[in-house]
Amino acid sequence: MSTTEPIIKSKQTQKEVNGISTQVVCTEFSNHIFVVVTQYDARCNDISTPTFSTRVLLGKDEPMTHVCAKNLTTFVSQEAANRPVLLGLALKDFSKESLQQCKDLIKACQVW
Repeated sequence: MSTTEPIIKSKQTQKEVNGISTQVVCTEFSNHIFVVVTQYDARCNDISTPTFSTRVLLGKDEPMTHVCAKNLTTFVSQEAANRPVLLGLALKDFSKESLQQCKDLIKACQVW
């Protein structure tokens, strides 16, 4: 009996980031990387020059949200050989330290 890899690869992790529970889920699709980073209560069961645009769908549309989103999206895209990235972001803490810890969590969930 041969084992087959799942069609969609996904990993998730959870860790305290500056005292706030933070969850990360990374999923690889054939043409995109989907990353969700949240510090809000979430329940779950287990291009050569990329261009990024950000849009706030829920919550306050603040400049720091866009800065953090672009920073994390650029990081993931570069790590994934410039593949397109779709990012879901819900942070309470936008500090530089928190952003770096979120990058570390994303690396721990790397599926590309």
